[in-house]
Amino acid sequence: MSGNLRGIVWMLLTGVLFVGVTVTVRYLGTNMNPVQAAFIRYCFGILMILPLLSRAGVFSLTPGRLGFHALRGLMHGGGVMLWFLAMSRIPIAEVTALGFTTPIFATLGAAVFLSERLKSYRVVAVVLGFIGALLILRPGFRVIDIGALAQLGAAPLFACSYLMAKSATRRESSAMIVVLLSVFCTLILALPALLVWRTPTIEELMLLGLTALLATSGHYCMTRALKAADVSAVQPFTFLQLVWATILGLVLFGERPDLWIWLGGAVIVGSATWMAHQEVRSIRRDRQTR
Repeated sequence: MSGNLRGIVWMLLTGVLFVGVTVTVRYLGTNMNPVQAAFIRYCFGILMILPLLSRAGVFSLTPGRLGFHALRGLMHGGGVMLWFLAMSRIPIAEVTALGFTTPIFATLGAAVFLSERLKSYRVVAVVLGFIGALLILRPGFRVIDIGALAQLGAAPLFACSYLMAKSATRRESSAMIVVLLSVFCTLILALPALLVWRTPTIEELMLLGLTALLATSGHYCMTRALKAADVSAVQPFTFLQLVWATILGLVLFGERPDLWIWLGGAVIVGSATWMAHQEVRSIRRDRQTR
């Protein structure tokens, strides 16, 4: 099996697991502060990856690499808090559709922080992606929910985490990357969670434990996908999450996304898919000219 095909299989599995996370958090409801919910989710994640701490080689990392992963934990932890808030306020389909602006932010981030050339088709895809987000939000035509703004705030933070994960796969194993993300997210979320703490119910703990299991497995699969394949090859397959999330939101919670969510989601998905296709063509041309 080729590297790109392996990466696609891993990314499809990633999508299934992350949709499971979305459904579980929606079922959890709005009674718990999103900061506390995110912290408990990562505490469970820590318990799950404890056996991997020594085997992953975490204790052999240089201080500089620990700083790199701590920064990623800060970015990702902030994104998770905003995502939990979004999930408690707006429909699953809207959260998922707005979440697909992450590849757009990742493209901008790669140009700014990784000195990648911002090619014309990337600029077009970025513009179309933001148009799609505006179609969903419709500023001036409706009151924009704080949940939608939270998800838009989470997208660039997740994009930074995504780029850092891709960079880390060149030096660390998939297991180590997942372990360090769980450790640093837990540490970063600890203090703000204590400030809003209340005793969770047994049901809430069970749901957050399930969330941790699905999310930790999803991050592992994602890093395996990024390690095996080009980002442009696996990115389009993440968009199937919108289909699964919309169907489950309708069947399980009676959420009916309006026409604007469908239109905006289609524009965002279409722009990112087109950009990924152009990336593949560009890579092929570069290889032929060598």
